[in-house]
Amino acid sequence: MLSICVHEYGHAIVADKLGDRLPRSQGRTTLNPLAHADPIGTLAFPLISLVITHGASIGFGWGKPVMVNPNSFTRKLQMRVAHMLVAAAGPAMNILLGIIITVAHLVATKQGWLAEVKPGTPWSTGHQAFMAAGMLNFGLAIFNCIPAPPLDGGAILEGLLPHKYVAKYQEISVYGPFVLMAVIMIEPLRNALGYLAYSAYYYWSSLIGLAQVLRLGAP
Repeated sequence: MLSICVHEYGHAIVADKLGDRLPRSQGRTTLNPLAHADPIGTLAFPLISLVITHGASIGFGWGKPVMVNPNSFTRKLQMRVAHMLVAAAGPAMNILLGIIITVAHLVATKQGWLAEVKPGTPWSTGHQAFMAAGMLNFGLAIFNCIPAPPLDGGAILEGLLPHKYVAKYQEISVYGPFVLMAVIMIEPLRNALGYLAYSAYYYWSSLIGLAQVLRLGAP
């Protein structure tokens, strides 16, 4: 829930900074999870997944979409570039949250608030919770950057394309949801996403020294 809500907050606050007051008028420029939670996507779907899989799955979900009015964006930027920045803010917030979680995990471990990790012994529940939360946020960022509408990656790609390719891209963007469903439903694609999420988590954790403390294996 928190990861999804932080993601939506990123969209809202960047749109607000670019001159669009619609998210603020709808109460979306806040970190209050209730402002961004969708009853079905944020609550029901993840809980159903947990029940069906007996806790093996963290579930698939989404937050309440942030409504924006592109006509209100600052004229200092092209509209599609401003829209790209709003889209990129969601995954960026998940990366930031993932970084904060892993740093907090390292601090908690160094301070002795979590059980010492010993060779051949399983991680404690605290370690597992920190790791799951960190990887979840890196995974959400990577998933949302897939360049297919309605994911944020679709808007990011459109903002990066040369003008002459935008119209053609918009024509084929109607097939974006099929790409999304393929990633969700086809196991090798899901596994590839999981591999990328773990890789991002591992390399960042290695950089700050957490991977060595946890004795994590390379991807």
